[in-house]
Formats: sequence, C-alpha cells, structure tokens
Amino acid sequence: MTHSGSRYLVLSTFLLGTLSLCGQAVQGSASSRVLIDNDGTVQMPAQAVPPSEFLSPEAKAYVAQHLREMQDPEILKQDNGVPRFMKPMLHRDYELFAVDRKDEAIGGVHVYDYRPKSGIQKQNQTRILINLHGGGFSGCWPGCAELESIPVAATMDIRVVSIDYREGPAYKFPAASEDVASVYRELLKTYKPGAIGIYGCSAGGMLTAMSVAWFQTHGLPRPGAIGIYCASAGRFGGDASFVALPLGEARIAGHSGHRGVQLGYLSDADPNDPMVSPVTSKSILAKFPPTLLITGDRDFAFSGAINTDIQLSGVGVETELHMWDGLFHGFFYNPDVPESKDAFAIMSRFFDRHLEK
Repeated sequence: MTHSGSRYLVLSTFLLGTLSLCGQAVQGSASSRVLIDNDGTVQMPAQAVPPSEFLSPEAKAYVAQHLREMQDPEILKQDNGVPRFMKPMLHRDYELFAVDRKDEAIGGVHVYDYRPKSGIQKQNQTRILINLHGGGFSGCWPGCAELESIPVAATMDIRVVSIDYREGPAYKFPAASEDVASVYRELLKTYKPGAIGIYGCSAGGMLTAMSVAWFQTHGLPRPGAIGIYCASAGRFGGDASFVALPLGEARIAGHSGHRGVQLGYLSDADPNDPMVSPVTSKSILAKFPPTLLITGDRDFAFSGAINTDIQLSGVGVETELHMWDGLFHGFFYNPDVPESKDAFAIMSRFFDRHLEK
C-alpha cells in the first residue's frame, strides 16, 4: 500500500470512529437528538459551549469577561464617544504605545492624525493609512477610532489618519462616503494612491468597502490595499446570525433578535446599491485592491466576511482571510491578548507588502 493510501485508511478509520461515537451519544439520550426540518432547518438541543481550546489563557479570560459585560446595559453606554467597557482598553493603549495625536481637519473633515513618537519608518515616509472607525454608524468616536489607530500606528511605525465621518441619526448615506472621499482626495495631493491604505472595523470595515466603490464612480483612483475587519462588503446574516450573538455577544443587552444589526444610517439606502453593498456588483468588486479580512468565528459578521472573501476571490482580487476560533466582534480592541498582538502584526505585514514603497 502506498503512503497516501495509508493516510486515507487512517483518516477513514478516524472519521468512522468519530461518527460512531456521535451516533452513540445521540442514541443515548432522546433529549440530545438533533432534528432536521424538511427545509433543512436544524433544531438543536440546549448545550453548554466552553471557550475554544485553541485560545490563549488570556483570551479565554477575556471572552468570559466580555460575555458578562455584554449583559450590562450600563457598561454599553458611551461617555463622550467612548463605550464604558472600552475605557480600560483605551487606557492600556496609552500605556503600551508611544504615539502622538493631532486634532485637525483634512479636506474640510475632522480627523485625528496619529504618528509614532519614535518617528515614521523610512520606508513608510511616503505611505499612509486611513482608519474608518466602528460604532454602527452611530457613535464610538473617538473610542473605536483610538483603539483601531493607536496600535497600528505604533506597530507599523506609520502615519494613521482616522476620519470623524458623519453618522446617523443626524446623517444618512452617502454622507460618510463623501467625507472619506474628501479626505482621500486631499491626501492624494501628497501621497500616491498605491501608497495609501484604508481599513476599519465593524461599520468602519463596511465603510472601507463602500468607499472603494464610491471612488470608482467618482473619478478617484483605487488605494493600494484595504482592510475589512469585523465586517463585510455587504450585509450581515448567514450562520453567524444564529451562532455569534449567543456565543460571542451573549445576546447583547437590549437586542431583541438575531437576524443582524439594524443601522439607522442606512435606513433610507437601497441594500442592493453597489455603493452600499459592493458584493452585489462583480464589476465593482473586480476593481478592488488587495483586501485583508479579519474576523472571529463568534463575530456576528463572520459569515459576511467569508462571503466577501469568496466573492472577491471569484473575480480575481487578491485576498487574505484570517479568522480566530472562539473570538468575537472587534476582539483585537484589547491590546493585552496575544491574539490581538497577532492580528496587529498581520495587519502591518499585509499593508507593508502591498503599499507602494
């Protein structure tokens, strides 16, 4: 028997044994049976789900803390644009990363401009990153902007500009896309488009994709690379709607359902408009730059992230999809967790490879 045949035999034996054990477990208790409806809907019994065995000890403790915090409506409230549960993380960012921040306007839009105190690396002197912060298009400025920008500026030794774009409920689509375009247009006077990277988490990840689509239809060149984190280039949904909210967010306090997130900023927009959901247009997607996708498999956006990767790859766009087992929406906001450090390193290497030098 060949070596490959041996591997096949071992694998087949393992799978048969596993299926046999699963069958015995199901037969052992009627209450544990999984029922399948005619349309394929799976009726699952109640079960306990522990933290992933692949997580670091720090991440396991972080997951437990996060799930408990999501049960408290008070800790989800924002004080001057900083959710209360994020304040300790922001304090740690200030302790860990030596970054200077300027409060200014670029292209008539308010921004925070971050630069490492030690100076920008020589190879990054002609490069820049634009951050589009998370917050459901309805807040988290400057909380999310700081947590997404400070570690990246320090890790990559690069200038990061975070945009205070217009949000709901006061503003509706396409206000944020217009603001990003205004800043981008101004930066193009100093930087080559291939030397500009754009990234964001959650709503900021969505806006990153929306902005690239907006640039295409408004005469602006595409950036050198983008990062869509904790988000997709389209809507939420898929398996993540049923897996992530109970396991990753423990049914966020005050959340009445599990079919995605309602974003007031997009309430008047057509969900099939490629400027809102670029995955609806293959011709738009085909012109995307290299794209990095980061998510966790307990993130309510993970199904959308996987679908975005599939759709981009299908039209020939270079993509990287990194998914962390057992982690939730925006997990890398905590800078002390090893998995967060890994994520920031991946972000830095990706942009270093793809931005023009």
